[in-house]
Amino acid sequence: MYSRKLLVSLILICFHGGGSSKFGLPATGLFIQNVSADAAVSSAIAAELRGMLAKGQLGNNLSSAGYREQVKRLYEAASFAPLWIKDDQPTSQATYLIGALRASRLKGLNPGDYDAEGLARQSKSLKDASAAVQASFDASLTLATMRYISDLRIGRINPEHLKFGIDVKSKKYNLPEFIAQQVVNAGNVESVLDQIEPPYAGYRRIEASLKQYVALAAKGDGAQVPGGAKTVAPGDPYTGTAQLAARLRLLGDLPQGGSFDSYSGGLVEGVKHFQARHGLATDGKLDAATLRELNTPLSERVQQIDDALERWRWMPTEFQQPPVLVNIPEFRLRAYSDDHQLALSMKVVVGKAAPTKTPVFTDDIQYIVFRPYWNVPPGILRRTVIPGIMKNSGYLARERFEVTDSRGRAVSPNDDLVAGLRSGKYFIRQKPGPNNSLGLVKFMFPNSHSVYLHSTPSTELFAKSRRDFSSGCIRVEKPAELAALLLRNQPDGQQPWNVARAQAAMDSGKDNRQVNLAVSVPVLILYVTAVAEEDGTVHFFDDIYGHDKRLNALLTKGPPYP
Repeated sequence: MYSRKLLVSLILICFHGGGSSKFGLPATGLFIQNVSADAAVSSAIAAELRGMLAKGQLGNNLSSAGYREQVKRLYEAASFAPLWIKDDQPTSQATYLIGALRASRLKGLNPGDYDAEGLARQSKSLKDASAAVQASFDASLTLATMRYISDLRIGRINPEHLKFGIDVKSKKYNLPEFIAQQVVNAGNVESVLDQIEPPYAGYRRIEASLKQYVALAAKGDGAQVPGGAKTVAPGDPYTGTAQLAARLRLLGDLPQGGSFDSYSGGLVEGVKHFQARHGLATDGKLDAATLRELNTPLSERVQQIDDALERWRWMPTEFQQPPVLVNIPEFRLRAYSDDHQLALSMKVVVGKAAPTKTPVFTDDIQYIVFRPYWNVPPGILRRTVIPGIMKNSGYLARERFEVTDSRGRAVSPNDDLVAGLRSGKYFIRQKPGPNNSLGLVKFMFPNSHSVYLHSTPSTELFAKSRRDFSSGCIRVEKPAELAALLLRNQPDGQQPWNVARAQAAMDSGKDNRQVNLAVSVPVLILYVTAVAEEDGTVHFFDDIYGHDKRLNALLTKGPPYP
């Protein structure tokens, strides 16, 4: 496995920068050392805890779904002695935990999910409180701590509920054991909690930006940036320069000081900087898209950062090889070298927002095919190819299609072609060549979505700022460079793979040549609309598939989350 050092160095999604964790827990048994100095004489509290847990009551109004049995296991291991109270006062660990829960907003979480303020009030009134009140506080803090650790570790929403192919189960902690052995008697609770979170530099950067945007949102959005009847180009008359300058300064896209009488010079450069941060064409024009992004409420930017943090927490924390990452709404791929550095960054074209979205999932690239055939998927066959055949007898020849049987052998079409295609007797594939829909190379990670990376003859699409044009697969801007990187540790005969050799295999090599990777490479197809760069610059992207909207609808309902 690659070490934590690699994982911190890789920046996954943002790009520059577990199953197992550093917390080794025994396979069986819980042991809680010195739970409380007066645990032996806390029989009244223990009796209250025993009674509460027997009834499934955990001391507050928070839903305990999914945690009730785990809380019970933890207290059974402690003989129902309180975990967080010593001498009628909260332990130092309890005090830190409550502070962390109250500050969880700056982790992109909701303090109300943990009854943070209620716990803070209760912690101040434990002295001489009844055994029932102390038991209620102790159980409530245990439940809140379990939920908080889980939320930091794997997120609040299970990505599989959103039909994402990301499995977080292997990252789950055994919460009773983890809390018993790592938290209850921790000398430094902050360090324990810190190492629960994703170990990626990109996560830390976007988390740091949240504090900035929460503070900006609290100050208010300021005056709206006015638009006009038409797009305002640099040098055009524009009466909204004061509002525009104020907004750009607020967001950090324009230096403080000075005034502008016209839309020109530094003000245009500020707009271009803003456009670059928001996935827009950097032409300096105040068009509808730019004005919409300028006037987006800062509370929505905060929510985008919250969503980014949630999705970071879904990600795997260990890889056999440095991964290839695709961020769908950013339209960008990043790949990493053996020395953990960013080796490649390139534009991509992804699936149309409707109806052929690129799915969100993780897998492993297993092999590369140079000069591939394109086996036409059933959906495209039904929607495009069969109607084309029915309209024009020369359609197949024009598109360089050929008919195959179920074993992939080319056959001569006959009068039952259309019926055979509909029944599954025949299939259609496009011959290799520069005009093949897959271009000259494809990168395969066999999956149920039939999605893969490939080159394209339609390279002009990479010049567009929004690039959702495909039928679900991902078109890459620099295919030879990606092939050379993936094959860097294995020879081609007696020669090493490099960009020139990969390009030659694409241009004039053997048709449909499959090259298996000696070691498969993880590929993560992700969806994050807020990304922080190494210099702290935050980029925001459109929610092109509506995934943020669906995630937020679930989070708004509060716990228990699906």
